[in-house]
Amino acid sequence: MKWFKFVKVALQSILKNRMRSLLTMLGVIIGVGSVIALMALGEGSQKDIKTQISSMGTNLLMIHPGAGRSGGVRLGSGSLATISMDDVKALREKSSTLLAVSPNVRVSEQVIAGNANWSTSVEGVSPDYLTIRNYEIASGTFFTERDVRTRAKAAVLGRTVAEELFGDSDPLGARIRVRNVPFKVIGVLAEKGQSSMGNDQDDVIFTPSTTALYRLSDGKTLRVIMASAVSEEKMDAAEKEITQILRAQHKLSDSEEDDFNIRSQTEIINMASQMTGTLTALLSAIAGVSLLVGGIGIMNIMLVSVTERTREIGIRMAVGARGSDIMAQFLVEAIILSLIGGVFGIVTGLSLAFGLGAILGCSVVTNLSVILTAVAFTAGVGVFFGFYPARKAAGLHPIEALRYE
Repeated sequence: MKWFKFVKVALQSILKNRMRSLLTMLGVIIGVGSVIALMALGEGSQKDIKTQISSMGTNLLMIHPGAGRSGGVRLGSGSLATISMDDVKALREKSSTLLAVSPNVRVSEQVIAGNANWSTSVEGVSPDYLTIRNYEIASGTFFTERDVRTRAKAAVLGRTVAEELFGDSDPLGARIRVRNVPFKVIGVLAEKGQSSMGNDQDDVIFTPSTTALYRLSDGKTLRVIMASAVSEEKMDAAEKEITQILRAQHKLSDSEEDDFNIRSQTEIINMASQMTGTLTALLSAIAGVSLLVGGIGIMNIMLVSVTERTREIGIRMAVGARGSDIMAQFLVEAIILSLIGGVFGIVTGLSLAFGLGAILGCSVVTNLSVILTAVAFTAGVGVFFGFYPARKAAGLHPIEALRYE
């Protein structure tokens, strides 16, 4: 009953000075709303990034050529031609943690089909590439291992290339030319959309790896080897196994560095998540400053309230109220001010997050733990910043309080 009366008196005091109470809560509302909105948008951005990176492939591992040296200067990654078709063969035969392996030979060329032409990427890959990169065939078929062995002049078009070269016409069976080499279109890929880097994943032509390597490239250099681990749990084991196989394949001694680099999908996701997480935390910390300002506002208004209600405090003490009762009364009022501000802040933050998410076209992830933390934090703000005014009220002498004008 005592605490119920504390709450009742606190609400009466807040409602008696509505505008002052609203202005007092404004800092808390802005602070909580900003933190909630930024956290929801930040976690939504992380989700979008993970989804986009995952669209690159399943349990993806990318093996790039290593970095060379020239006159003591260490060159960038890929400056050495250290990976080859023999490495692809060794990984397929010796690895137990890889589901699929594909070479990748990439050239940028002007592609001609009749009177139309289009500049795009032509990539030489193996049939495993569909599994590795999660591509699907919309019409026609993909080339086979036999096509790879015979260096067949077969091409599978991405959706963008098919539309640019053939418009609404069916490209299956049509002929295209790349570097004056004729290719027959045997398939069209299903639409895949943009990658996490903003690249159009449908602006591509796939050909057998050997065809691209020996007819469109120098016959030696592989840009990258793409591989897919058997499961997400096997990613680390697959990376270690690839390292062992390629070091043995390249006959590297224990003292020599790897002449290749391995990047995993998990590494890319973690890097992107760390960047967005750091940015979200920084912005949330800045927004949290307004919570501090709001807390100071609560302390200020509670001190004013103690001064205004000095005679009331004296009367309460004169009729038997203890200092602890007076302290509890003002603490409850400070906490209720903070909690009401926190509730309005949560509603404001969620509304802002979903509004900006709709405008910017990004996901919004609401986390119950963040909302509960915000509520607990606002209550803590009320206790922390309400303690001094409450203690000051409890420390007033009844006779001096009654004499106060």
